[in-house]
Amino acid sequence: MSTSNKTAEESLEERTEAAASAYQSKAYRYYALAVLTLVYIFNFVDRQIIVILSEYIIEDLDLSLAQYGTLSGIAFAAIYCVFGIPIARYADKGNRRNVIAVSVTVWSVFTALCGSVQNFWQLFAARFGVGIGEAGGSPPAHSMVSDIFPENERATALSIYSLGVYGGILVGYIGGAYLVQWFDWRIAFVVVGVPGVLLALLLRFTVKEPPRGFSARTKSGAAAANAAMEPDAEENSFMDVIRLLWSRKAFRHLAFACALHAFVTYGVGNFMVIFLSRVHDMPTLEIGKVYGLVAGIGGLLGTFAGGWLSDKLAGRSGNKNWYIWIPMISTLAAIPFALNTFLVMDSGMTAAVSWLVPVFFGGFYLAPCIAMTHGMVGLRMRALSSAILFFMLNLIGLGLGPILTGFAADLLTPAYQDDAVRYAMSLTVLVNIWCAIHYYLCTKTLKQSLADAPD
Repeated sequence: MSTSNKTAEESLEERTEAAASAYQSKAYRYYALAVLTLVYIFNFVDRQIIVILSEYIIEDLDLSLAQYGTLSGIAFAAIYCVFGIPIARYADKGNRRNVIAVSVTVWSVFTALCGSVQNFWQLFAARFGVGIGEAGGSPPAHSMVSDIFPENERATALSIYSLGVYGGILVGYIGGAYLVQWFDWRIAFVVVGVPGVLLALLLRFTVKEPPRGFSARTKSGAAAANAAMEPDAEENSFMDVIRLLWSRKAFRHLAFACALHAFVTYGVGNFMVIFLSRVHDMPTLEIGKVYGLVAGIGGLLGTFAGGWLSDKLAGRSGNKNWYIWIPMISTLAAIPFALNTFLVMDSGMTAAVSWLVPVFFGGFYLAPCIAMTHGMVGLRMRALSSAILFFMLNLIGLGLGPILTGFAADLLTPAYQDDAVRYAMSLTVLVNIWCAIHYYLCTKTLKQSLADAPD
């Protein structure tokens, strides 16, 4: 072995030992989780800022609702899905923290560039760029969180990380509404994009890459830390992970349930601003403040509750089906409250406030579903398994939800005018029934799929 290779290996071992020592501290584990969650908040600010700015963009660039649905959905989702899997594959073998830091920089720069576009296709291309960057955000972060926290705390930790979804919506809606009032929609993209570069530096230089399998509790004390630092002897190919997950009937149903859940979430959420503006004549600033608070706070509470409640009920009963029963029950519970918002409420304020219950229930699913996906695979498969789950979730949910809701609204417009949006969104909500069926079918084979997971 050459001197340079020996030195590099010693340096890697020293960094790994330092990281293992740092993560022994509960305070440092939660610091790392806080930084990753902050990154995810900016992920969703940059992803969802287009929603609060929708009416201004539609008017300025002369877009149809289907074109807007394309920009807020498939333009981002397609490239996100294409790049997500190879980036996650690299993250399973390399330094996940560095992957995330580079990804934050890329999506932040492209978000800022959205402010310079002059037509539909230029904005479409810029959204592609945002998707490339954000493809490298969540799967490596999921893998890091699963290594940092033990199995009985994992869904709760992932629920805290997933708060970034609704934290981003809260910041994006309220901040975007004020920015578009003070400046214009183009400046709003620049203002929310630039801080991401600074956040990437914070992550790179203050968060350590956790050792693979650090949270494993098969041994105790120093022996556990040493075992966690040992590299896996066997590497798994992309097709190995695909075959493993596809062989799990529970995962197939889980992935499709998550995709349909996201179909409703994005199909409805990306049109809420247009619904409140056109149907209830609600000003953009008021939408940003009221609906932003409702969606943000309701989603934050629901996301944390889903992970925490799943961990508690599964731990108390010893039945891990609770990780899926919780999303199934909450998905069905959201339907009547959502239809009430669109079809019954007679003012923008009451409609926006009534959305608190559906968005609360809608946040329950993500953390327990990620935790169960990780439970079906080995240590060096976690980022890729998250990417495969998110491939389904984003391609069907984010990719098709907004565009099909937009097409439905365009088709209904000649007959119902502005009310077409409310009826199109109501149809989208009913997909939750289909979603719940797949959650139920997942529970039939979940126990065996978890038991058969490789080390």
